[in-house]
Amino acid sequence: MLSISLHAQIDGNSKKTFSTIKKSPEAEEKKAVTALYNLYNKGEEKKAVKNAKTFLEKAKYPSNAASLNLLQAYYYNKRAILDSSIYYTNQALNYNIKIANDSLKNRLFSLGYNLMGLNHKKKGLFEASKKWHLKGLQTSQKYKEINLYYTHLHGLASVYKALGDNKNALKSYKECLEYKKDDEIRLGSYINLGDIYSDSKDYEKGNYYYNLGKQLSEKTNNQQARAVIALSIGMNYQLQQNTNDALKMYNEVVSIADKNELNQIALVARGNIGDAYVDLKNYEDAKLIFSDALQKAIEFGFLDNQAYFYDELKKIAVLQEDYKSAFEHLTRSIRVKDSVNKIQKIKEINELEVKYKTAQREKEIRFLQLDNTTKKLKLEKQEEAIENMNLQEEISQKITENTILFFQNSSQKKLSEISLLKKDQQLKLLQLKQEKETKLLTIFGFLIVLIPIIGLLLQYYKRLKTQRLLNIQQAEISTQNINNLLKDQELKLIKASISGQDKERQRISQELHDSIGGNLAAIKLQLNHLIISSSPKIKNLTALLDETYQQVRNLSHTLIPKKFTHHKFCEVLESYFNNIGEASNIKTDFTVYPKKEIDALNEEIQIEIFKIIQELLTNTIKHAKASKIDLQLNLVENVLNILFEDNGVGFNPENYKPGIGFINLENRIVKLSGSFIMDSKLKRGTIANIEIPVLLLPNTENETIKGINVKKQLDNLTKL
Repeated sequence: MLSISLHAQIDGNSKKTFSTIKKSPEAEEKKAVTALYNLYNKGEEKKAVKNAKTFLEKAKYPSNAASLNLLQAYYYNKRAILDSSIYYTNQALNYNIKIANDSLKNRLFSLGYNLMGLNHKKKGLFEASKKWHLKGLQTSQKYKEINLYYTHLHGLASVYKALGDNKNALKSYKECLEYKKDDEIRLGSYINLGDIYSDSKDYEKGNYYYNLGKQLSEKTNNQQARAVIALSIGMNYQLQQNTNDALKMYNEVVSIADKNELNQIALVARGNIGDAYVDLKNYEDAKLIFSDALQKAIEFGFLDNQAYFYDELKKIAVLQEDYKSAFEHLTRSIRVKDSVNKIQKIKEINELEVKYKTAQREKEIRFLQLDNTTKKLKLEKQEEAIENMNLQEEISQKITENTILFFQNSSQKKLSEISLLKKDQQLKLLQLKQEKETKLLTIFGFLIVLIPIIGLLLQYYKRLKTQRLLNIQQAEISTQNINNLLKDQELKLIKASISGQDKERQRISQELHDSIGGNLAAIKLQLNHLIISSSPKIKNLTALLDETYQQVRNLSHTLIPKKFTHHKFCEVLESYFNNIGEASNIKTDFTVYPKKEIDALNEEIQIEIFKIIQELLTNTIKHAKASKIDLQLNLVENVLNILFEDNGVGFNPENYKPGIGFINLENRIVKLSGSFIMDSKLKRGTIANIEIPVLLLPNTENETIKGINVKKQLDNLTKL
C-alpha cells in the first residue's frame, strides 16, 4: 500500500511536466505510464502489469522504462514472488542510470532502494535490507526528498525491530513521528511502538501508543488500523489477566471488522473471545463462539483459521471429558491441515511455472528490444541531422544577438564617459567660483576691520588642527597596514615551510619504499633461488630481510604527509578508495552515514582508520583476486562500524596463519579499544566487521586544536 502511494507522487511530478510540454513525445509516453499506475491503484493490478510488459517493449525514454519496471516489481513484491521483484527492481535501476534529470533519477533510485530493502527483509536477509535502506537515506537526503527519507527511515526501523535491536528501532520510529505529512508512516510508527513496548511487557506504554494510533486512525477514517489497534489493546488486557476489558475490546474489533468486511481480523477477534471464555471456564459460551467462527472460516475459505478453531473445540471437549467430540474435532483438524499442505505444494508448483514463463517472456522481450534498437538508431541519425541544423540556426542567432549587445554596451559606455566629463567640468567651475569668492572676502576683510582677520586666523587654526588629526590617523593606518603585511608574510613563510616539509617527507618515503625496499626484495628473491636454502643461516638471513623490509615499509608509510588537515576525511577516503579501484580494475562501492559526524572525528582516529582500510585493501588486492569491494562506514551511538566486503577467493579461517599485515591490523584496532570479526569462506569472499568506540569533538574544540597546531608551527619557525 505504501509503495503504490510513493509511485503516485512520482506521477504527480510527471503531470507538471505534461502541462509545460504537452506536444512532446516524451510527455505523451509519460502520460500513458501514469495511466497504468492509475489502473494499478484502482485495483486492476493484473491488467496494469500485463499492459506494462507490452508497453515496455516500445518505450523510448529511460525514465518511463524505469517506472514500468518498478510497477512490475511492486506487483511481485505484494505477492511475495521476491526473486521476480528483485529482478525488475534491478532492471529499473539500470535504466535509471541513463536519465539526465538528477532530481528524477535520484528519486527513482530511492524508490528502487526501498523495494530492495522490502524484498530482502521478506526473504529474511536483514543485513542486506539494512544496507539498501541506508543507501536510500543517503540519496533522499542529498536531494531533500523528505517523504522518501522518512519512508526509508521507517523501513530501517522495521529491520532493527526484526533484528531485535529495539533501542534503534524505538529511536527511528519516534523520529518518524516528527513527519506530519504522511499519516500512514505515523500510523505504522504508533502501532510498531506499541508492539515493541507490549513485547517488553511495558503494557502501559504500549497502550499509550496504541491509543495515539487509534485517534489518528479515527481522524483519517482508517478502519483496518482501528481494528488492528483495538485487537492489540485487547491482547494486552488479556496478558494482564484483565479478561473483562479484553472482551470489550474484542467485541469492538468484531463490530468494526464485520461492518467493513475485514473478515480475517474478525475471525482472529472471535478466536480471542473464545480463548477469554476458556480462561473464565465458561466452556459453553466458548463453544458457541468457536463454532460460529468456524462456520465463517469455512464460508470465507480460511483454512488456517479452520484448523485453529477445530483444535480449540477439541481442547474444550477434552476439558468437558467429551472424548467422542474431541476425536471428531481432531480428525477434522488433521484433514484441514493435510489440505493446506497440498495447496501449498500446488502453489509452489504454480510459482515455479510463473517464474519459468516470466523467464521465457523476458527472453522474447530481449530479442524484440534488439530489433527496436536497430530501428531507433536509424531514426536517431535522422533526428540528429535535424537537430544539428536547428543548433546551427540558434548559434547564428546568438552571434547576431551578441554583436547587437556589444554595440549597445559600447554606446552606453561612451554615454557614461560623456556624463562623467560633464560632471568634472561642473566641479571645476564650482572650485573656481569658490576660489574667487575666497579672494574677494579676504580683500574685503583686510579693507574693513581687524575682526574678519581674527576670524580668518581662528579658521586657519581649526584647519591646522584638523590636518594634524588627519596626519595622526594616516600614520596609524600606515602602521596597521605594515603590521598586516608582516602577518601575511609570516603566514606565507609558515605555509611554505609546511609544504616543504610535506614534500621532503614524501620524497624520503618514496625513496625508502622504491629504492631500498626494491633492493631488499631483489636480495630476498636471489636468496630464495639458492640451492642451500634449507640452511639455518640462510633462513635466519631471509627472516632478517623480511623484518628489515617491513620496517622500511612502515617507515615510508609513516612519513607520508597527513591529508585530513585541509580536506574532509570522508572525501579523502572516498577519493583514495575510488582511485585504488580504478588502478586495479576492481568495482568499488562506498557508503557513509552520517557523513558530517564522521568528518568531525578526532584526526588521530581518522588516520588510524585510514591505515586500517589501507591494510584491508592491500590484502584484498594481493591475495583475494576480487572483482568487487564494498565499504560501509556507519556511526551509531558513538560507535563507528567499518564493514569491508569482497567477492574474492576467500580462505578457511581454521587453517589460516596470520601474517605481519594481519597482526598490525589487529594491533591498530586494539589500540583504539575496538573489536574485529573476520568471516570468510572458500569461493565466497571475505567480510571484515570492525567496531571502534569514538568521541565526537565539538567545533570549538576542533578550532582550539587547529590554533595550537598553528602556534607550534610558528614556534618551529622561530627556532629555525
